[in-house]
Amino acid sequence: MGKMLVIVESPAKARTINKYLGNQFIVKSSVGHIRDLPVSGHKKNTQDLKARAKAAAATRKMSPDEKAIYKNKKAQALLISRMGIDPDDNWRANYAILPGKDKIVLELRKLASAADIVYLATDLDREGEAIAWHLRETIGESVAQFKRVTFNEITKTAIQEAFENPKELNINRVNAQQARRFLDRVVGYMISPLLWRKIARGLSAGRVQSVAVRVIVEQEREIRKFSPEEYWEIKAQLTSHDTSIQFDVVKQDGLGFRPTTQKDAKIAVDQLKKASYVIKTCEKKPTQTKPAPPFITSTLQQAASTRLGFSVKKTMILAQKLYEDGYITYMRTDSMNLSQDALMQVKEYIQSELGDQYSPEKPNFYSKRKQAQEAHEAIRPTNIRVKSDQIHTIDPQASKLYDLIWRQFVACQMTPAKYMNTSVQVIGDHFELKAKGRIMQFDGFTRIYAMKKSDDIILPAHLKVGQTLTVEKIIPKQLFTKPPVRFTEASLVKELEKQGIGRPSTYASIISTIQDRGYVTIQKRRLYSEKIGEIVTDRLIESFNNLMDYNFTADMEFQLDEVAEGKIGWIEVLNQFYLDFKNRVDIADSDEGMRVNQLIEIDLPCSICQRNMQIRTAGTGVFLGCSGYALPPKERCKETVNLTHGDEIASDDEFAEVNALRSKHRCAICQTAMDSYLVNESYKLHICGNNPDCSGYELETGEFKIKGYDGPLLQCDKCQEDMQLKSGRFGKYFACINAACSNTRKLLKDGQPAPPKMDPIPTPELRCMKVDDHYVLRDGAAGLFLAASKFPKNRETRAPLLKELKMYHDKLDKKYTYLLSGPLTDPEGNDSVIRFSKKNKRQYLMTEKKGKATSWRVYYEEGVWVEQKTKNGSKKNSD
Repeated sequence: MGKMLVIVESPAKARTINKYLGNQFIVKSSVGHIRDLPVSGHKKNTQDLKARAKAAAATRKMSPDEKAIYKNKKAQALLISRMGIDPDDNWRANYAILPGKDKIVLELRKLASAADIVYLATDLDREGEAIAWHLRETIGESVAQFKRVTFNEITKTAIQEAFENPKELNINRVNAQQARRFLDRVVGYMISPLLWRKIARGLSAGRVQSVAVRVIVEQEREIRKFSPEEYWEIKAQLTSHDTSIQFDVVKQDGLGFRPTTQKDAKIAVDQLKKASYVIKTCEKKPTQTKPAPPFITSTLQQAASTRLGFSVKKTMILAQKLYEDGYITYMRTDSMNLSQDALMQVKEYIQSELGDQYSPEKPNFYSKRKQAQEAHEAIRPTNIRVKSDQIHTIDPQASKLYDLIWRQFVACQMTPAKYMNTSVQVIGDHFELKAKGRIMQFDGFTRIYAMKKSDDIILPAHLKVGQTLTVEKIIPKQLFTKPPVRFTEASLVKELEKQGIGRPSTYASIISTIQDRGYVTIQKRRLYSEKIGEIVTDRLIESFNNLMDYNFTADMEFQLDEVAEGKIGWIEVLNQFYLDFKNRVDIADSDEGMRVNQLIEIDLPCSICQRNMQIRTAGTGVFLGCSGYALPPKERCKETVNLTHGDEIASDDEFAEVNALRSKHRCAICQTAMDSYLVNESYKLHICGNNPDCSGYELETGEFKIKGYDGPLLQCDKCQEDMQLKSGRFGKYFACINAACSNTRKLLKDGQPAPPKMDPIPTPELRCMKVDDHYVLRDGAAGLFLAASKFPKNRETRAPLLKELKMYHDKLDKKYTYLLSGPLTDPEGNDSVIRFSKKNKRQYLMTEKKGKATSWRVYYEEGVWVEQKTKNGSKKNSD
C-alpha cells in the first residue's frame, strides 16, 4: 500500500492523530480555512483608474435617467464584488485562497499528488464538512482520490474505526453551511452601509447577532421601565426547649402577608411580639434530587461561567484544546446521547471506586432535545480513568474545565441524592408562620458533583403538633421589588437556545461579536446594552421586522437543518429569503425609509460659538455636538464634548441595581428612567432612556468628579497643554485639549495615569516573520513590543530581542535606556528577550529555547541586573 495523506484543520489535532496512525500515513494541518469569500472589494490599480476615467467620460454624455440606471448598476456590481457572491446569478461565489495560505496549498497539492488516498479528517460538524469540501476543491478532485473520515473523539479506537469505514463528502451539509454563510454575508453587506448612511459611520448588522442584541435591549428596557416598590419581610425567632428556630411570617387573617410601608410593618411587629404561638402541622416527606444530564455545548458554557467564571469564548477555546489533545469528545453538540462503551466505562468506575449503591440498575437516559443532531454524543471524557490532576501538558484553566466535564459525566450516571424534608406551620393569633428544612439521608451523585450551598435550615426532631413556642425576637427587614435580572453570558446562551437563535457552534461567536461591535458591554459579568445598540435595534425592527423576529430566526435555523438533511434545496432557501429582503433594503434606503437619528437640542452653550449643544449618538457612544455643525462649511462649528456615563460618577455608596434605579431621575415626558452623564465638573446631564425617540432631558448643576481618579491635572508630554480625563469605548483615558495634538494616556486600574508613551521607532531592518512587512518598535501599556508597520492590515506582533534594541539605541526613550545594559544572552547562549511583567509592572529579560521559555530571567533592581530562577526562586547578580 502506498502513502496516504490525512488533512486536519489544526496542528494540535494533527499531532494527536499522528500518534495512532501507521508510517504509511502523512498527517498535515491546513491551519483552519484555506479559502473563503473576499474580505473586501478589489484593489485599485492603474487599469482600474483608466477604466474609471473612461466610464466617467461616457457618463457625461448620458441623460439623467441613463445616469441613474448606470449608477445603480455600478453600485450593484461593487456590492457583488465586495460580498463575493452574486444572488442574481444563481448565487455564484467567488472563493479565493486566503492571504498567507499559498505555501500551505502548494504543499498539500504536492503531497496529495503523491498519495494514493487523501483523507479529509476535519471536524464532524457542518463547519468541518465545509472545510473538507474547500480542501478538495482547492487541491483538485483530479489530483487524488478523496475520502471523508469523522470521529467524535480523538482516541486510538475511534481513529481506527473511522479509517476502516471512510465515507464520501456530505454535500448537503456543505450546502447548509454555505447557505448560512451566504445569508450572513448578504445581511451584513447590504444592511451595514445603510446604517452608516442613516445612523452613524462604522455600524454593522448581522442576521443572528442583531437578534441577540435585541434580546439584551428588550431586557434593558424592561429594567429601565421598572419602578422598585417598597415592601417588608418579617421573620420571627421562636424557641422550643432552648432551641431557636427562625420562621417566616406568611399570612395575616388568612391573606398573604406583605406590608408595603414602615408603618404597617411596625404595627405587625408589635402584634407579633404579643402573640401566642402553637405548632399547627409538622410534616416530614422524603424527596430526592436527580443528577443533571451530561453537558452539551450550551450547558457546558453556562456551567463554566457560573462555577469557574469563564467567558463563553474562553470555554470554547479550552474545550477545543481538550478535544484536540484527545481528552474529551467533540465539544460542539446539542445531543445528550452517550455511547454504550462510555456507559459501560462509567458504570464500572462508579461500582469499583464508589460502591454499588451509587450506580443505578439501568443507565440514566435523558430526553432528546428538539432539532438535536442525535448522531453526535454529549460532551464527556474519552477515558473515565484520567482525572484532571493527571493532565500535565495543558493549560491549568483547561484542566479545571476538564474536571467540570468529568464530574458532570460521572454524576449523570449515578443515583439520586435523597433528603428528608420537614415543614412546620405555626399559628400565632392572627398570623401564620412557616419554616422549612431538610436533611440529606444519602448523598448520591452529589458525592462527585456537589450542589450549591442551600439556605435550608435543619429543624429540631422534637417538634410536635400542639407544642407551644415562645418569642425570642421579631426581625423586620425593608426590601424593594427587583427589576428583571440582567443577562450574563451564561443566561444569554440559555435564552438564545430557548428562542432557537443560533446553533451550538455559533453561541460563542455571537456573544463575542456583539461586544466587539460596541452594541453590548459586560461589567462584572453582566451584559448591558449600549445606546447605539438600542438605536440600531429599533431601526432594524422598523425596517426588517421579519429578520429581527425570534420565530423567523428560529425557522431559518430549522430550514438550514432541512438543507443539511437533503430535504430542501439550499438555493431555494436563499432565493426565498433574498427576494423579500432586497425589497426591504430598497425601501429602507429611500428618503421615506429608515429613520435618521433625531438630534435633541439642550440649554447648554457651545464653548466655541455659543450656539446650543445637541445630544448625539455614534458608534462610540452618546456625546454632545454643536448645533452649528449643520451650517454651511465656512460657518460650521465642529465642537464636541465627550460624556462620561453616570455609572462612573463617584459615590460613597455601592448601589445595587434596584437602588441605582431608585436613584435615577424619571423622564417628565414618558416616566422612563434617565441615564446620567457627566459633562464636566459643573454639569451632569440626565437623558431619557428612550432617547433619541423621546426628547426628555434634565441639566443638573453642582460639583462632580469622575470615579477612579483623584489626582492632579495632567500636562501633555508632547505639547505641554492640559490633558482632560475622558471615557471611551475601552475605558477612561486622558486626551490633550490641544486640537492639533492627538496625544492620549490610559487611566490604569490602580487609578494612576499610564506613563507617557515613546514615539514609534521605524525598524526597516527587522522584517516580519509571517507577513510581507517590516516592524516598528512601539511603546504600549505592556511596555516595548514590535508590530507590523502596516497595522491594521498586518497584525503581526512580537517581543523584541535585546540585541535588536541596541541597533536603535540612539532613538530610544530615556526611560528604556537601562535595558541596554542587560546581558545579551543567558549562560547557554540563548538571546535575551524583552518582556513585561503585569504583576510587577516592569520590563525584564528572559530567554526562549525552541519556542518555550527557559527558567532564566533577570530584573533590573537598584542599578544591577538580578537573575531569578523561575523554578526555585533563587536569585543572584548577573554580570
